[in-house]
Amino acid sequence: SSGINAEYGHYFKQINLSNMSDLTNVLRETLERQGVLDEIKGRVRAEVFKALEDRTIERPKLPSENILINELIREYLEFNGYHHTLSTLLHESKQPQQPLDKEFLRSELRLSLQPSNVPLLYGMVSHLAEPEQEESETRQPLVTIVRK
Repeated sequence: SSGINAEYGHYFKQINLSNMSDLTNVLRETLERQGVLDEIKGRVRAEVFKALEDRTIERPKLPSENILINELIREYLEFNGYHHTLSTLLHESKQPQQPLDKEFLRSELRLSLQPSNVPLLYGMVSHLAEPEQEESETRQPLVTIVRK
């Protein structure tokens, strides 16, 4: 402890810190301002999950429904830049690293969409949130869900 004070004491004096909670607050504020605190929290969370995961227990194969749902979520997370959340999802779900083709996903979900750079999930929500047919006869839906 005295070695640390001798080596780094001048840094603490420069920023006028009276105790460890002040240091913690300054670091938190700095990391938040730089926009990296949430990134660090996400990485730590993912590493904790990895460390706690029991590798001796074999996970069951993902059902095809889960793969499709996870792909919709993946596309949404990528679109919004939630890369650390996506990393955690892929690790925990054992979803294949290679994303499914968007056209394949549309076909499997039997969706009829206008060409769009927006994730399929947005189109699905938009369609489900539409007013009843008589109110929206002039409006074209983004998504048409074809039921069997």
